[in-house]
Amino acid sequence: MAERIEQRLEDRVPELEQLERVGLFTRREIRAVLRKASALEHKIQRRALRKEDFIHYIQYEINLLELIKKRRARIGYSFKKDEIENSIVQRVHSLFKRATGKWKEDVQLWLSHVAFCKQWNAKHQLSKVFSCMLAIHPNKPALWIMAAKWEMEARLSSESARHLFLRALRFHPECSKLYQEYFRMELMHAEKQRKEKKEFERAKMDLGEFNYSEEILNGEMARIIYRDATQKIKGVEFHLAVLSIAKLFDFTQDLQKEILESLQAKYADDPLTWDYMARRELELGSLQSTEHTTKQMKVSEMTQREERCCAVFEEAVTAVPTEDMWKCYITFCLERYNRKTNSEELKQKRLERTLSVFNKAHESSLLPEGLYKQWLQLLLESSLCEKALEVAEAATKRFSLSVEIWQMRLQVLIQLKSDAVTQCFEEALKHMKSKDTLPLWTLWVEWSEGTNSKEDTEALYQRSLRATAPAESVTMKEKYLDWAYRNGGYKKVKRVFTSLHENRPFSLDFFRKMIQIEKEQESCKMLHLREYYERALREFGSTNSDLWLDYIKEELNHPQGKPENCGSIHWRAMKMLQGELVENFVSKYTLLQTGHL
Repeated sequence: MAERIEQRLEDRVPELEQLERVGLFTRREIRAVLRKASALEHKIQRRALRKEDFIHYIQYEINLLELIKKRRARIGYSFKKDEIENSIVQRVHSLFKRATGKWKEDVQLWLSHVAFCKQWNAKHQLSKVFSCMLAIHPNKPALWIMAAKWEMEARLSSESARHLFLRALRFHPECSKLYQEYFRMELMHAEKQRKEKKEFERAKMDLGEFNYSEEILNGEMARIIYRDATQKIKGVEFHLAVLSIAKLFDFTQDLQKEILESLQAKYADDPLTWDYMARRELELGSLQSTEHTTKQMKVSEMTQREERCCAVFEEAVTAVPTEDMWKCYITFCLERYNRKTNSEELKQKRLERTLSVFNKAHESSLLPEGLYKQWLQLLLESSLCEKALEVAEAATKRFSLSVEIWQMRLQVLIQLKSDAVTQCFEEALKHMKSKDTLPLWTLWVEWSEGTNSKEDTEALYQRSLRATAPAESVTMKEKYLDWAYRNGGYKKVKRVFTSLHENRPFSLDFFRKMIQIEKEQESCKMLHLREYYERALREFGSTNSDLWLDYIKEELNHPQGKPENCGSIHWRAMKMLQGELVENFVSKYTLLQTGHL
């Protein structure tokens, strides 16, 4: 091993000599590089290899290359790169090769090597890296796509890219993304050939020897891929994905038409098909000259386009009367409504249309639950308060078991300062199971705090503790304690705490809140703090080591504290805590004793 390390360090000598000779590094810096290289070499020649050592070595060499690059720029010396940089680059490749050979499954390591090859334009080396990586990770389509894109874009080899895609599809015959990228690659190849042919024709060159195929020029290869893919991949999403790719190329009209016809024939009942067909009307626009169009003409044209979209959507909700179809229609209307426009007329038309579509979906009993909130917001923004109340009530009839819908109705009533808020809360709770009611109780007490008397609010808090499920009552206890302190001060919160301190279950925050309140008092009593800590430890002493430490700190730091109690608290903690919590407690307790915590 020592001989191998010695040999590797000797191999560095020529490049280091050149670095000193051309004035990029000083002799002292060269010695420092040798020392560091020796340390790194020793680490990667050990019997028990560690991946981190290879990564540190590679990173050191890359940093060295960056430093050389900066020094060259500073002194303006660009010679001897073969002897210096190339030597280091080859060493990095060698390190990556050993690391990826040892830790084959680490994809990030492979990708780091790929990135390094790209940075140093090592095309030949990168081809080898991709080849080895894909042999070990053929189950990752993204790596095949990356390799094929590089062949196509960096090496300008459509043949190699095609070969990679075909191999990838043998491993992943139903991978939508692979087909999409293969489809895109063939269209890019066709576009490249079309441009080349046009350039040659412009230069009046003889095209005989170039043998341009009309089929390839017209995207026939992409058509074959599309047809093959649709035999294996079902669903609207794939058709829409390849259609959006085809639209990026101006010679694919026939291909787009074929995809569109297939989409309509195979997926006529799918909302996404109708959604696409409707939105397409926005793009089809007017064919009139746009040179002398006035602002009014633009608004008029946009209105017509949107109306054409809506005509398709109206047909759609008749042909496919489902919640998903209405959702597509409403989403479109909301998108248009939220678009900025200087035309008040257009803004108003969009609002009326959106509200009308919401209403139609609701009357058909096909408005999805999640969209009622947006409808109500729109009604309230438009000051249509009576309609908002009517819609909120209808929503709770249709979704009577949905806590979100009841919350929504209550928020509308609260916002409009209605007299029916309490009645609605009562009605909502009749429909809900106790374990689902926490959001309603939270909303009710928050509303009551700002509206009702302190007595009514307190009665509501106490009622909520009886009505909620045990796990949810924990939150209400915290809120009750907080409210009591804000509205009645220390004496009040002490009374509330005393009334609740045997009413399990609790949260740790319930006790922490009381400890904090006690510490905020001018006459903060250690006697009270002990009570709160003891009660908290009874509930959480076996699962929380920090609670014991805080108790010990309190005995040490409080004017009325008894440091002699700390030993007893420590002993109890060691008995109650388990596993890692004991280790955590011991290490922090040691720091506390030495004054480092």
